[in-house]
Amino acid sequence: MIRPEGLNWKNHMAAQIYLFPCLKDNFGVLIHDPASGATAAIDAPEAAPVEAALQKTGWQLSDILVTHHHADHTQGIGEIKSHHKCRVVAPRAEAARIAHVDETVGEGDTVRVGGLQGKVIDTPGHTAGHISYFFTADKLAFVGDTLFSIGCGRVIEGNPEMMWQSLLKLRNLPDDTQFYCGHEYTDANIRFAKTIEPNNKALAARAEQVKQQLAAGEPTIPATIGAEKAANPFLRADDAEVAKSLGLSGSPAWQVFAEIRERKNRF
Repeated sequence: MIRPEGLNWKNHMAAQIYLFPCLKDNFGVLIHDPASGATAAIDAPEAAPVEAALQKTGWQLSDILVTHHHADHTQGIGEIKSHHKCRVVAPRAEAARIAHVDETVGEGDTVRVGGLQGKVIDTPGHTAGHISYFFTADKLAFVGDTLFSIGCGRVIEGNPEMMWQSLLKLRNLPDDTQFYCGHEYTDANIRFAKTIEPNNKALAARAEQVKQQLAAGEPTIPATIGAEKAANPFLRADDAEVAKSLGLSGSPAWQVFAEIRERKNRF
């Protein structure tokens, strides 16, 4: 059981991060610029945990940075905005499906939270207009439901080739990038990943780490891009041995990815 209090209060080069649970298995995240006092919530799964996190940290909310339109990432926006009068930034391609949007962004745009600067990356597949936010100086990525630790989101509105290209964008971030995703799915993802690569030593090591984290009531994120590249089968669809194990030697990587994703759907 994940502890209900703040799970992860971390200092980075300039940013401070506060992680907390929302809904059944969602994560809420605050990113704070201590120099200016600005604070952004990454998505707004529900209002009450966001308010509790702000009270605990003493931070003032200035922004909500939305990754995609699904209700479990947006349903708290109205109540939070009415209280804090904060700016709501959302993916340009999905703005019509998200209430209370003030600013829309897409690939290559910049978002600022006080003095912190993030780059917007289009990562469609889970939804058609999903975006991620990469704060370059702090090497922090907020990836919504595109990438999970040892997993990835379901391909709902896009197609496998689109999702694979989105995952490649995230895989190409620096190895020491810490990423925050939208859900605590790591344990279940590991059980599936072992059916794809049962002899992957990096995956076995991650499984042991996650077992210890969960037993201690700790979150399994953030994780690093470098660690995911070694253990997450969804990022390894262009590995020849993975393709061979699935009977897909010589197939395009996106087709290997599609097979892995379909197996996960049935798992």
